[in-house]
Amino acid sequence: MRICILSDSHDRGPMMAAAITVAIAEGAEAVIHCGDIIGGNTLRSSLKLGIPIHAIHGNNLGDPVSIARIAHNSDEQLHYHGQDAMLKLGGRRIFITHYPHIGHGMACTGDYDLVCCGHSHETEIRQQPNIKGSTTWLVNPGTVAGLGAPTATWVLGDLDALSFEIRELPRASAT
Repeated sequence: MRICILSDSHDRGPMMAAAITVAIAEGAEAVIHCGDIIGGNTLRSSLKLGIPIHAIHGNNLGDPVSIARIAHNSDEQLHYHGQDAMLKLGGRRIFITHYPHIGHGMACTGDYDLVCCGHSHETEIRQQPNIKGSTTWLVNPGTVAGLGAPTATWVLGDLDALSFEIRELPRASAT
């Protein structure tokens, strides 16, 4: 199962939708958003794409009531989990948080195959050694809005192969 992992869209709905559109074209079946959506309007164009979206708050809450209302009326397409989330997708155990330090800690538990985080606007993909003697994938997709970063980024993940690839949005998507 392929997934689109993104974060920190900061009200840049068209950029979020552009990343998801590319991910769908490459076989993505779900989206994980690691926080800082800001407002409900950010989601509108992405929801038209018809792919399940799993999202959490982040530290820039904006309008969580509006986002929760959209999730409630989305026929199970938008799953708005709150502060963090534990999911099972493609047979993999996944934890989603906004903060990298919490992501690091959760990866160290060994309870998950994949931990996704955001907040720093810096991309990172690594295998974190855990207390169970193996490793957990820790993925930060950077910022799909491109704020404070050289480029707007997201990650295409393959849960079957546990492989992850940083992707950049073309400059035309940033306008």
